[in-house]
Amino acid sequence: MSVPAARPRLPSTPTGWLSVAIVGVYVLVVVGATASLADAAQACSTWPACSGALSDTGVAIAVGHRLLAAVVGVLVLVAGIATIRAETTRRVKLAAGLALALYPAQIGVGALMATAPGAELFPGLHLLAGVAIFATLLLSLAWHLETETGTDDATPTETPAPAPEPETDPEPAPTPVPLAERPLPARARATAFAYFQLMKPRLMWLLSLVAGAAMALAAASGWQLTVDTVVLTLGGGVLAIGASGTFNHVFERDRDRRMSRTNDRPLATHAIPERNALVFGVTLTLLSVVVFLQVNALAAALGFVAILFYSVVYTLVLKPNTVQNTVLGGAAGSLPALIGWAAVTGRIDIAALLLAAFIFVWTPAHFYNLALAYRDDYERGGFPMMPVVRGETETRKHILLWLGLTLVVGSLLIWTTGLGWLTAFVTISVGAAFLWAVVRLHHEQTERAAFRAFHASNAYLGTFLIAIVVDALAF
Repeated sequence: MSVPAARPRLPSTPTGWLSVAIVGVYVLVVVGATASLADAAQACSTWPACSGALSDTGVAIAVGHRLLAAVVGVLVLVAGIATIRAETTRRVKLAAGLALALYPAQIGVGALMATAPGAELFPGLHLLAGVAIFATLLLSLAWHLETETGTDDATPTETPAPAPEPETDPEPAPTPVPLAERPLPARARATAFAYFQLMKPRLMWLLSLVAGAAMALAAASGWQLTVDTVVLTLGGGVLAIGASGTFNHVFERDRDRRMSRTNDRPLATHAIPERNALVFGVTLTLLSVVVFLQVNALAAALGFVAILFYSVVYTLVLKPNTVQNTVLGGAAGSLPALIGWAAVTGRIDIAALLLAAFIFVWTPAHFYNLALAYRDDYERGGFPMMPVVRGETETRKHILLWLGLTLVVGSLLIWTTGLGWLTAFVTISVGAAFLWAVVRLHHEQTERAAFRAFHASNAYLGTFLIAIVVDALAF
């Protein structure tokens, strides 16, 4: 990654004001998405003051929300004025100005929601207005950061970078001690560990958590969730992930040898023969389908599609041929949400689709950070990743935009499923930390900053999914 000489470590105005306003508006959006606020609106049918005693929980929530809206309104006003007065581009100012214009409209809809609680349209309009303000502020911040921190770091092109010959690799793969020359116990351990590596175990916990969150949501919606269903679904999922990872290792073995990040993988170092790996992958696939069939046919079909999509569509078609590989490949990570829901219900509903959409839009915000950190490595491997094809400036902007979309879909998931305050608190607090890390990435533009944002994305998804499970099952 490029390292500019004199970049500030902390966001500057209007970056700081826009960031604070975005978080403030997101708090309003998430609070507005919870069922508690809808109940509070019914408890307080006057506006702007609220008749009723604060000892009433509904009245207290309504008053707190209106006070918060007033504070956030001031933040939006200050951020808008700071942006309009700043030396920045016209589109940045227009986006900030649009947010200023939309905020009074949202207040008006909120007033109507309080004084006419029987109108079912108002809560949705209120939430939509909040999302629109959030989106315009986010666009203003993304475009401003692009102008403020952007560099001419790449020539835009849709043509994948040509892969160099293996002998030009400046970081050749380490030469391990041949397995045949090791003592039998060491040879057995090394072989077992090599097969374990083929299964990409680092992906298992997060994707299993996605399926677990889907099952918890289904249970909270009134469907029966049994221990057998959980065990079989997660077991089949682990086998499916293992099969997908194995085929990925097989199909990318030559490129893996050219990349310092992957040149120690089992097939890249010839620790496992290609034929054995293929047999292992097929075996895991068959076992996965058999386990899923103990749950239901839909879960088994989705599990098989997940293996096929990641192994063939993503690995062989998307990843080496299009700069949109990360975006389109996010469908593979979304499928565990559908599998988990289908395992409990035998069908696919809106909650499952929203959870899948959440994982889909989170994927670019997550993986583009890794692509930034390993830009040179991916270029050596011949992969047309976003930083290689369109440059680091464009990639950083896309990370921020996909992060914003992730937060919006998360709030819609809360609104649709009736999740409570724990999930709301997590998406606000950890989401704000994720946003901070991405803004820092724009200014620092270092490998360390990219990894910081990468880990922040993992922390956000992990805590959000855990909160869904706890919220759905415990409250």
